[in-house]
Amino acid sequence: MHIILVPGLWLDASSWGEVSPALEAAGHRTHALTMPGVGASGAESAGIGIADWIAATVDELDRLDGAVAIVGHSGGGNVAYGAVDARPDRVAHVVFLDTFPPGEGGSISEFPVVDDVIPFPGWDFFDDSDVADLDGQTREEVAARAKSVPEQVPTDPIRLTDERRRAVPATIITSTVPEAQIREIIEKAPSWAAELAAMQRLDVIELGAPGDATGHWPQFSRPGAVAEAILRAIG
Repeated sequence: MHIILVPGLWLDASSWGEVSPALEAAGHRTHALTMPGVGASGAESAGIGIADWIAATVDELDRLDGAVAIVGHSGGGNVAYGAVDARPDRVAHVVFLDTFPPGEGGSISEFPVVDDVIPFPGWDFFDDSDVADLDGQTREEVAARAKSVPEQVPTDPIRLTDERRRAVPATIITSTVPEAQIREIIEKAPSWAAELAAMQRLDVIELGAPGDATGHWPQFSRPGAVAEAILRAIG
C-alpha cells in the first residue's frame, strides 16, 4: 500500500524519517510530504492557505496507483481529512496521529505571527504533557529543524463537501488523550466533535500503555511505536 505522510505545523518530510523505514520494511511505499510555503518568507508564502496544503496532498494521491492510506500528524490531520473529502473513493484508510478530524469550517489553531509567517513558537508554548517525553537533545534537534508556516494556514477554515468521507476507514493514534475520553466525546457528540461522532468506521489506538504517557510528537520520541501503530491501523 502507498502511505502518504502529512507532517504537522513547522515540520517537513524529514519529520517522518525514523518512521518510514519500518513501514517500508513491512512492504509499503511511503510518500512523506513537505507542504507549500513551509520555510518561505512572508512575501513568498503570502496567500498560501489550508486549501493549498490539501491540494498538494491530493496531487500526490492522484499520482499514485493502487491502495493509498493517508497519515496526518497534529494539524496535518486537517490536511489529511481534506484530502479524504476530496477523494473519498481513493483513500483506503486515514490515520490521525494525536489529532481529531476537523468539522466543516474548523481550523487548526492560532499562533503568534512574526514577519507575516508563523515561526515555531518554542517548546515553552506547549503544555508540559505535550512535550514531557522529549529529552533535551531531541528538543534542540527538532527546534533547529523547525520551519515557519504561512500565516493563513493555521486559522484557515476547512471546507468539506462530500459526506462519503465519513465512510472511509479511520484510526486515531492517540498519545495525549486516553481512548476512554475519546469514546466519551464521541458518545456525547458536542458540536466541535460532530465530525468525529459521525465517522462510520473509527478505531482508536493508544500509543502508550496506561501510566506511560506519551507526548504530542511521538514520531520523535518513539518512532518505532508510531510505525507499529500505523501498520496495525491499516492492516
